[in-house]
Parts: sequence; C-alpha cells; structure tokens
Amino acid sequence: MTKHNANNERIKRQYFAFLKDAKGNSEPTVDAAAKAIHRFEVYTKQRDFKQFHVEQAMAFKRHLAEQKGHRSGEKLSKATLHATLTQLKVFFQWLSREPGYKSQIRFSDAEFFNLLDKDVRIATAQREQKAPTLEQVKHVIRSMPSGTEIERRDRALIAFTILTGARDSAIASMKLKHVDLSADKVFQDAREVNTKFSKTFPTFFFPVGDEIRAIVADWVAYLRKEKLWGNDDPLFPATCVTVNAARQFEVTGLERKHWSNASRIRKIFHEAFVRAGLPYFNPHSFRNTLVQLGQDREQLKAFHVSRPRFTRFGGMVEGTTGVNMFRPISLKSPLNCQY
Repeated sequence: MTKHNANNERIKRQYFAFLKDAKGNSEPTVDAAAKAIHRFEVYTKQRDFKQFHVEQAMAFKRHLAEQKGHRSGEKLSKATLHATLTQLKVFFQWLSREPGYKSQIRFSDAEFFNLLDKDVRIATAQREQKAPTLEQVKHVIRSMPSGTEIERRDRALIAFTILTGARDSAIASMKLKHVDLSADKVFQDAREVNTKFSKTFPTFFFPVGDEIRAIVADWVAYLRKEKLWGNDDPLFPATCVTVNAARQFEVTGLERKHWSNASRIRKIFHEAFVRAGLPYFNPHSFRNTLVQLGQDREQLKAFHVSRPRFTRFGGMVEGTTGVNMFRPISLKSPLNCQY
C-alpha cells in the first residue's frame, strides 16, 4: 500500500481548493492537476515538496518520456508530456509563494519542468481530426434496429448528435424542454445542461437531411405523447434495470432519469458503428463531420461565417440570426438535396 506524505497531502488540498474556489477551475481541470502531481510523487517516492530541487524536475522529465500508456502500450505522446509538466510547473510556481515553502523553492525553479521548444511545438500542433462522412453516419443510423424503445432511443441519440453537433456531456443532461422543433433549435441552458465552460447558447439544426430530423422528432413525440413525459423529463433517459423472479438483472425499458455521465452514450456509438461494419467514431467527431459540410466556399458564404470561426464554435450561432442562416441552407443547399 502506498504511503502518503502528510505534509504533501495538506498542501495539495490547499492547492486544489485554490484552483477550484479562487481560480474557478472545473472538477476535470482539478483532477488533471491532481493526476500530474501524483505522477511526480510516485517518482520521488512521496518525498516532501519542501525538498524539491531542479534536478528532480529534470530527472522526472526524462523518466516521464520513457513511460508507456496503459492502453496503447506506447510511449506517452508529446501532448501528454506537455500537459503533465505544465501542471507541475504551475503547481510549483504557486508553491514557491506559500508560507513554509517560499524559502525552500524559488519561482524560477519551476521553469525546469519546461520541454524543449521543438517538443512543445509538436505537442501543441493542430492536427486534422478524423471524422466520419455524413454518408457513413447515415449508414450507421439506417443499420440500427428500432423495435424496442431502448433501440429507438439509441437510434435517436445518434441522429440528434449529427443534427445538433451537441457534446455528449450536454446531451446526457438535456431535458425535453430544451428541444424546440418548431424553431429547429436546442437551447443549451447551462443551469441544467452540462455545457463546456458552463456557457448558455442556442444550437440550430444542421442541414443533414429530413430523415435524420424525422427520427429526432418522432422520438420527442413518443416521449411526450405516448409516455406522457413532460418538459423536465430527460431527452435521452437511462435504461431501467430490475431484478426478475430468477434474481437476475433484466432490462425493463426506460427510467425517468438522466444518465449520470456520457460513458453510456459513447458505448452506444461504439456498438452502432461496429454493427454497421465501420470503424468507431466517438460523439465528438460528429462536430468535425459538420465542419466538413461548411468547407465549400459557397456554403461558407451562406453560413455568413469564416471557416476558422465555424470550426472553433462548431457552427453554433447565437440569436435569431442562426435561424435565418440555416433555414435557407436546409431548403436550397446541395448538401441537403444530395442525401
């Protein structure tokens, strides 16, 4: 069992509280810092942070560069090295200003966690993201069964993702009231939807075909009219699992609650792509698929937005302008007519 250093644990708690309450960082960001610091502590065998010196930083960099990922079995990428070392650099810079540590650690000591400039360029280089084509997505959707309400939910989930470009974490927390079919939009309210950076904004439907929109509309109608669910019920509810008479777990339908996270969504995607005989693409890759739809110059003119901006925001446009922007495309665009 790993022996912890009590002094380190105390100062780490203070640092994590600083990140969360003073800097306003999210839980995943704090977790990333904790993971990086833990890596360093494992390497130093829980040595007190007060005993830190620059040789430790340099040796740890060499050590980290030789480590292999648990899943890939290959050496850690430059991006992982850069992210880990940057977290440690920021931590020790903070530590150098804290009582009891500022006499032991100089602010400049943390600079020794820096990678070589060429490695930083490799780590931060923008790479083309792999994404399925729209035809591949449609093939996956057409290959999905829809005999049970679980199967209908799963098919509607993938259709909704390509229709809106929403993130999986946001989709997992959406309610029926957030979908406005009459306006072809989804209102991502950060008070209830787990959006990136807790931002609130509308997302307008993309011109990906009437059949995809129809699947989503049918799903919403099923929940509202047949199951009599209301505005505050989940758009994509969790699966209800009970224990039957034989004391075995059994799927009995949908449960009136949200998924706790997006892991089940990613599993549904994986199963759907494998069933369709295609390589797996995660939910986020659909945003890149939608970017591809706007790469044609004439389409970009219709979007009234530059490609970099379209790429950065995933086609999400605030206000009523978005409705006027996308509806003409849906009606006249070759994108919509081809499929």
